[in-house]
Amino acid sequence: MRARTKRLYAVAGAGFLVAAATVLAGFALGRNADLFYTPELLAERGMPEENRRIRIGGFVQPDSLQYSEGVAVIFVIEDGSDETVTVQYDGILPDLFREEQGVVASGRFVPGSQLFEADQILAKHDENYQPRELRDIESSYSY
Repeated sequence: MRARTKRLYAVAGAGFLVAAATVLAGFALGRNADLFYTPELLAERGMPEENRRIRIGGFVQPDSLQYSEGVAVIFVIEDGSDETVTVQYDGILPDLFREEQGVVASGRFVPGSQLFEADQILAKHDENYQPRELRDIESSYSY
């Protein structure tokens, strides 16, 4: 076999391996990726397929926080539009979680209802974080 033919087989084999790895990675990522929605986007596109894991982001609506037995909590996420999503979460909430604060909930919609059952809650905050101790010291200074 000539060197040119060997090189052609080597390049073709490497190309096949790269294509196969790309296809396998695409399938793996496609199954594990959580799509991100806002309440308005959910209203526009409709409900995701049943048992599809998604993430919903927005702000916790004022006066919507309801605590149940144990660590269960129900609250409403809004995004500035008229659309809202009711979220149920069984677990300990993050320290930064509060009304009118940004939040991202990961989970699934309960089949046959508009209730979103979250298994993870992430509280968002702005980039202007200041520890309480520094805030207290700064407020004691007079400019």
